[in-house]
Amino acid sequence: MDRSYDDYKKIIDEHLLDFIPNIDNKSITLYEAMKYSLVAGGKRLRPVLLLAACDFAGGDIYEAVPYACAMEYIHTYSLIHDDLPAMDNDDLRRGLPTNHKVYGEAMAILAGDGLLTTAFEAIYKDMMLYFDEPDKMVKRVKAANEIAKGAGCRGMVAGQVSDIEGEGADFSNEMLEYIHINKTGALIRSSIKAGLYLGNPTSYMLDNLDHYAENLGLAYQIADDILDEVGDPSELGKATGSDKKKDKNTYTSINGLEAAYKRLDQLTDSAVEAIAPYYDNAEFFRDLVLQLKRRKK
Repeated sequence: MDRSYDDYKKIIDEHLLDFIPNIDNKSITLYEAMKYSLVAGGKRLRPVLLLAACDFAGGDIYEAVPYACAMEYIHTYSLIHDDLPAMDNDDLRRGLPTNHKVYGEAMAILAGDGLLTTAFEAIYKDMMLYFDEPDKMVKRVKAANEIAKGAGCRGMVAGQVSDIEGEGADFSNEMLEYIHINKTGALIRSSIKAGLYLGNPTSYMLDNLDHYAENLGLAYQIADDILDEVGDPSELGKATGSDKKKDKNTYTSINGLEAAYKRLDQLTDSAVEAIAPYYDNAEFFRDLVLQLKRRKK
């Protein structure tokens, strides 16, 4: 693996709109609302992880592009819905007005719905190319299943439900980590596992990288909790202190900043340890988790 984060991100950005279907002009506002949030920027973390994992497992990353873009469609849909008044009621996302502030609540809901369904349309359209290649079809079925699990009621959506129901309630760290592992970590974990399945992974590699992904996902959300308290809004592209205003349970609100930093260090160390058997071959993943720990946005 000699590609950088920016190399993978460039591939995603170049192909991000390729799998959006042609939308009838009578419904063109749907396309505009979907595109608005997709091209608003962002780290593209999840699709980058998918491509990097595919690369790591000896797969063809260009064959994985539909799955990587699908992952970004799902992530973007979740952000659009998270920002709605019924959820987090945010005005800014990536430094721009949130989707519902531009297109209205109803259209924002439909834009999210459109992105979610387009993700699976892109995946299944790719699968249809491989009816005569059973081995490649099996890889794609496994990848699609991982993506669906990460996005659904045993993953991201489950975490969102517990997060909403827990506002203002007293939480244990066990419950908080359940929310973080699902609401944020599930898509990160499924991105890596889907990418591996699109390559040629061993069972040992799947176990190691899954352990890495679980620690990375939880660390990423704890870093988010820290940034919501001490981050710079101009760098984050959104307001800080919003969790406290909404009486949300976060790692910092329950444990304090010092404990949050300590837990972040522990999770980062565990992620690095999980990929230690691969030495320099896992340099991308090691550097990534260390950089995410230090991120400011």
